Amino acid sequence: MTSSNQTQSPEQALLSVKDLTMMYGNRIGCQNISFDLRPGEVLGIVGESGSGKSTLLNCISAQLKPTFGSVSYHTRHDGEQNLFADMSEPERRFLMRTDWAFVHQNPRDGLRMGVSAGANIGERLMAVGWRHYGNIRDTATDWLGKVEIATERLDDLPSTFSGGMQQRLQIARNLVTAPRLVFMDEPTGGLDVSVQAKLLDLLRGLVQNLGLSVVIVTHDLAVARLLSHRLMVMKSGQVVESGLTDQVLDDPQDPYTQLLVSSILQS
Repeated sequence: MTSSNQTQSPEQALLSVKDLTMMYGNRIGCQNISFDLRPGEVLGIVGESGSGKSTLLNCISAQLKPTFGSVSYHTRHDGEQNLFADMSEPERRFLMRTDWAFVHQNPRDGLRMGVSAGANIGERLMAVGWRHYGNIRDTATDWLGKVEIATERLDDLPSTFSGGMQQRLQIARNLVTAPRLVFMDEPTGGLDVSVQAKLLDLLRGLVQNLGLSVVIVTHDLAVARLLSHRLMVMKSGQVVESGLTDQVLDDPQDPYTQLLVSSILQS
């Protein structure tokens, strides 16, 4: 790995996935997936349960090592690096704590429930080298405000929060270090409709204002339409259709995509 800083043009892929395949014995998790994600772009991955979208997300976020194919990321200092060929496990873990973020469907999976809201946010800052207690606390307080949690809740435990507040706290914990790439796994799943709507508005604003690159997995086409620039539709581990989000949803070409869209319209 080189030590020189690498600049990146907006046209250059931040994340590049080539022929990615994940097998579980003889069962296909996902197969022959290729795409590029550019800086500031939001890619939605949709499909029914069992379509392979979560397997794909876990592979490209380095939580699973794919059976075949490659996942490359344009790092801040070393240019493009193959996650599994060029980077060690400690390097991948550091990337996940700093330049990447992962928003889980169940916020309890992304929070430490035994420490305060402020400590949850502060831990992420300490992972990137922050040490001044006052600055950490001030920044945590500021981020509670950004995700619409009352700042007087800074010292409260996440277990005292509602599900929607826990999800907003998880988002603050993830975004406080200004990651360049965020993975989201059904971020509005399990929340009631009114809470979903407020959370989606919050997410859309943060993504736009911070210029984040995002890969979001969802079964909800309304979520995909609101947040994503491009869409990939998965069925049985394969991508059956991809393109600009409005184009895919307004004029679906694949019979499976047509079925998904029509089922939403009829519900």
